[in-house]
Amino acid sequence: MQVEKSRMSRTTLTPVALVLATAAALALAGCSTAPRPTATGGEVSSMQPTAHATRTQGPVALLVPLTGPYGAIGQSIEKAVKLAFSAPGAPRLDVENTGGTAAGAASAAHNAIGKGAGLILGPLTMAEARAVTPIAQSAGVNVLAFTNDDSVARPGIWPLGISPDQQVGRVVSYAIESGRTRTAAILPDNLFGRLMAAALRRTTARLGAPPPHIGYYSASFSSLNATTRSISQFDSRGAGLMSRIRAARDEDSAAGRRLAAKLRSEPVPPPPFDALLLGATSEDLAELQTFLPYYEAGPPQVQLMGPALWSSRARAMATHEVLRGAIYAAPDPSAGLPFNQKFEATYGGVTPPSIDKVAFDAAAISVLAAHEGGYKTSVLTASSGFSGTDGPLRLLPNGHVERGLAVFRIEPNGPKVVSPAPQTLPSPAPSPNA
Repeated sequence: MQVEKSRMSRTTLTPVALVLATAAALALAGCSTAPRPTATGGEVSSMQPTAHATRTQGPVALLVPLTGPYGAIGQSIEKAVKLAFSAPGAPRLDVENTGGTAAGAASAAHNAIGKGAGLILGPLTMAEARAVTPIAQSAGVNVLAFTNDDSVARPGIWPLGISPDQQVGRVVSYAIESGRTRTAAILPDNLFGRLMAAALRRTTARLGAPPPHIGYYSASFSSLNATTRSISQFDSRGAGLMSRIRAARDEDSAAGRRLAAKLRSEPVPPPPFDALLLGATSEDLAELQTFLPYYEAGPPQVQLMGPALWSSRARAMATHEVLRGAIYAAPDPSAGLPFNQKFEATYGGVTPPSIDKVAFDAAAISVLAAHEGGYKTSVLTASSGFSGTDGPLRLLPNGHVERGLAVFRIEPNGPKVVSPAPQTLPSPAPSPNA
């Protein structure tokens, strides 16, 4: 079913602007002078598939763990959401405690829907989101979840966390567009690694690059060593050189011995890739600092790439020569400063965790939607998207989310932006049935 095309008001709803701007800035008529999610106006997306929420009015329900192991995170999220709901004309906010469990999230969703919720913000985790999905869909209520696992994405259910697909798509696209077209990956054999691999395959296919070589390793030194050796094809690369060394030695002459010594100083031919995606973030990364040079599969002939988690480790990574110059995609920290400052000023100097920005964006989008006449799918999936605390984002009708991320290079003086985050996202491809 194709979405009916309609017009949204031209707006710049940045989540931060919802809080930092005056009531006039929320008149949904024009521009904003402060960073904010913004509905940036434009036609409703005509991309397939679509789903129409049947309940688009009423209070907004926030589903978060206020108790249990994630209680502190949930309480901080609640504070961030309430910042957005302090804007003039915001709808009523009902907060439901999930306790951090799937069963608790399901119960919270039933409670919220029973109270008339027209939109759900949260829950926090993948397991909770999966529990809430059938309940919300059967009630015709849209969900802006906080997880970054886009396997929960479907019409009416949007995971707003920065996903492996978004991170990998951006950094690999940058590498390929920079001429590094032959890709490979060394990834942990877990859900995160599999999601990174799927994103790598999609990105190379979309850009017409050769299919990537992908290797997985388990949580052991020997497995990571074997995977690095295999993916780099070290044995076959060095076979020709070793045979030449043996032949020179077998001559049993002074000239042969000199040639063998010279050949031993020659480098092994380069690996069959020039860009390598790594999923390692801690101990595995320390081991790779040894394996990559040993198997001659690192810089300068190979561009190393990694996940957004590297942003918190970039300075420490820069102390290791093999990791200098590695790149990763993540939000530009400067984009989130206005939100951080507002949060700290409101709540006593406490720096908010990154998840609070995701929650704030979801809340700000819900306030905008309320001003636009309800939490309709057509409003949430405006093709121009929103200007969020961490940069532009767009909700697609199929439940996936696009984000504008920056690309950083690890350097001794701190990470350097080598490709800035876009101010707006490119227009989505139209549906073939449009």
